[in-house]
Amino acid sequence: MSVAAHNPAVTEVSAFFPCYNDADAIGKMVHDVYTTLEKVVDDFEVIVVDDGSADDSVAVLHDLQSSYPRLQVVVHPENRGYGAALLSGFAHATKQWVFYTDGDAQYDPTELSVLWTRMTADADLVNGYKISRADPLHRIIIGRIYHYIVSILFGLQLRDVDCDFRLMRRTIFDRINLEKTSGIICVEMMKKIQDGGFRIVEEPVHHFHRAFGRSQFFNFRRLFRTGRDLLLLWVALVVRREHLRPGVRPLTQTTGDPANRVYPTPPRP
Repeated sequence: MSVAAHNPAVTEVSAFFPCYNDADAIGKMVHDVYTTLEKVVDDFEVIVVDDGSADDSVAVLHDLQSSYPRLQVVVHPENRGYGAALLSGFAHATKQWVFYTDGDAQYDPTELSVLWTRMTADADLVNGYKISRADPLHRIIIGRIYHYIVSILFGLQLRDVDCDFRLMRRTIFDRINLEKTSGIICVEMMKKIQDGGFRIVEEPVHHFHRAFGRSQFFNFRRLFRTGRDLLLLWVALVVRREHLRPGVRPLTQTTGDPANRVYPTPPRP
């Protein structure tokens, strides 16, 4: 039985994961978020956006659809980047509240229930922050430097800008647009949300060692490109403040890329 009445502020949720070569982890992620949502809300959907995986992720997801009737699979024919996967997830979410985290199992999707309890009528977003980062030392150092730099450059008042564990009102995207297709979309999103005056609550969540696959963001090969993209984003959002100009098209007025292949759960025979 649903316990949604315990928090009348949140009664329906779209939960989604970006997935890239996460065949070994995505099944448990879907199971855990699905069973968690069954306990806390009456109306929900689960969406997985496969960003051109080269492993068996898509086949695993299609098999899962026979067991999870509210699972929808969105497939990018080729890899477009982390930001592009988030854009597809937000575009396909239909419920009043949207939750997302990564599909690699470094976060525990059952902790969505913790975010759910913190959401009230006076909040627009519950933003997770890592209790302790469970990564190799060099990635911890890079992550701390990255957080310090973007916090100063963009004036972000967050404990952890790159903690991808968030529950937010879908109406946020009636007023902001997102454009970046790389990992810096998180900085873009949180800067635009903060500047939009939305009310943010922060909640600690656990972070776990990556059991499968490799990180696609923090590698030395991409650091120069990330630095360049951050500089261009800083010019657009801090110097020129383009996102605050009238006439910006909000994300909810955009549609999903028609090139995406969308696989809703097939009807039962």
